[in-house]
Amino acid sequence: MQFTETVNWTGSDFAFAGVLLVGTGLVLEGAMRTTTSTAYRAASAAALATTCLLIWANGAVGLIDAAGNTANLMYGGVLAVALIGALGARFSARGIAQTLFATALAQMAITTGAIIADIGGAASGWGALLLGNAFFAALWIGAALLFQRAAHEEENGSSRHAL
Repeated sequence: MQFTETVNWTGSDFAFAGVLLVGTGLVLEGAMRTTTSTAYRAASAAALATTCLLIWANGAVGLIDAAGNTANLMYGGVLAVALIGALGARFSARGIAQTLFATALAQMAITTGAIIADIGGAASGWGALLLGNAFFAALWIGAALLFQRAAHEEENGSSRHAL
C-alpha cells in the first residue's frame, strides 16, 4: 500500500494473513518434530507452502476471474482432498504422496470445469487460468515426489517417523 494504490488492505486482511502465516508455521513446526527424515521434512514444507500460497492467491486475487467470483470456493475442495487424504493415510509418506497426486488432479479438474462451464475466462483469459492452476498442480506433484522419496526411505529403514 506504500508503493501502489492497487493494493488496499484492511485490518481484516492483515489479520487473515497473520493467521494464515502463523498457522502454517505452527503446522510446519509440528511436522518437523515428527520425523528425522530430510525428505519427509522437505515434502511437508513443500505441501504446506503450496497450501498457504493457494489460500493466499485465491483470497487476494482469485484464480478464477477475480477474488469475488464464488467459483473460487471450489478450491476448498482441493484443500479438502489434501487434508482428508493425509488424515486417511495417517500421515504415512506413501499415502500422502498418493493423496497429493490426487490433489493435483483435483486442481486441474477445477480448471477444466471452469473452462467447460465458461466461468471466469473473460476477465483474465483462459491462458492465465490454465497457467496459474498448472503452476499449483506442479507444486502438488513436486511435494508428492518428495513424499515418495520419504516413503522409499521409510521402507528401507533409513529414517524414523514418529506418527
